[in-house]
Amino acid sequence: MSERAITAEVGRSIAALDAAQWDVLAGPDNPFVSHAFLSLLEASGSVGRGTGWNPAPITIRGEDGRLVAALPAYLKSHSQGEYVFDHSWAHAWENAGGHYYPKLQISVPFTPATGPRLLLADPAWAPAILSAAENLADQNGLSSVHATFIEPAQLPLFEQAGWLMRSDTQFHWHDDGYGDFEGFLGSLTSRKRKDLRKERARAQEGVEIVHLTGDAITEAHWDAFWIFYQDTGARKWGHPYLTREAFSLMGRTMADRILLILAQVDGHPIAGALNFIGSDTLYGRYWGCTVDKPFLHFELCYYQAIDAALARGLRRVEAGAQGGHKMARGYAPELTWSAHYIPDPDFRRAVADFLKRERAAVAADREMLTEMLPFRKGERQA
Repeated sequence: MSERAITAEVGRSIAALDAAQWDVLAGPDNPFVSHAFLSLLEASGSVGRGTGWNPAPITIRGEDGRLVAALPAYLKSHSQGEYVFDHSWAHAWENAGGHYYPKLQISVPFTPATGPRLLLADPAWAPAILSAAENLADQNGLSSVHATFIEPAQLPLFEQAGWLMRSDTQFHWHDDGYGDFEGFLGSLTSRKRKDLRKERARAQEGVEIVHLTGDAITEAHWDAFWIFYQDTGARKWGHPYLTREAFSLMGRTMADRILLILAQVDGHPIAGALNFIGSDTLYGRYWGCTVDKPFLHFELCYYQAIDAALARGLRRVEAGAQGGHKMARGYAPELTWSAHYIPDPDFRRAVADFLKRERAAVAADREMLTEMLPFRKGERQA
């Protein structure tokens, strides 16, 4: 890095930035920080005007004008669609007479999947891009900046900048050299092995399960999945986060990184699970159904995901946020991390004290959950 003055820019759209330059920084491993995914959220109206997610990407360019650092950042007017809950912080700050919103969110909207949040040509650019985010908050009176679901390798960069660290728990499946699903079952206790076999048999009875990717996914498939997604979204969030157009754009721009698993009866889809394919991880994102069939959720979202990961040589399955029921299916508790910049010193001290106590509770809870995993003695225990 040269000694020249560094200038950061705040944009209004990730789609407006050069896709090739963005993707060089983002890398090939995580589909959600790709230019294609973040841009389709804008193009489909899933983020932007009226959504409370206003794109504000922060970028730094090198002497040749090319991007050398970037943050997928958004100005937020609420705390929905983040999966790292700060509602109590907002209430406390508002009760003290402050304005918590807008805040700056460094994340992938609606996507509780771990990945890079600092997109860097060189780690040496981290202090400059984080300083730019801090300055944006300071100069505009923002209450806070939040980076959520940060990949572990980048945590020291936030810690060195003095951001507050927060942990939580998700449930992930890891391939410990199982070879196939039977090999995975062999790692479980006898009772759990029998339970899983029974669940799979019940779920698969009378249905055909298909895996679709690339050109095999048609608009008819997206029509069916949109119905599934709307039903789940209405029950979980009150309204779906993504628009119908978002799914069509996924199919047009990144179908090779998508795995759509459908359950069909007489050729008609009755349930589906949407997954994204990373370099070593299968990311389960959305699920829905029109027929309530016992264990079909577990089959499509967890067991079929394991099958797909093993078939593709992927080492992990991230099945989304929350869900202690995943443990009985061999998904182990894993820590996820976020980082938080709070300019006000009194507010920062209060949040820091809360986080210290919360981290201890999360660590203790994870240790307890690990003891409850269904693996045989001596097998993987997270």
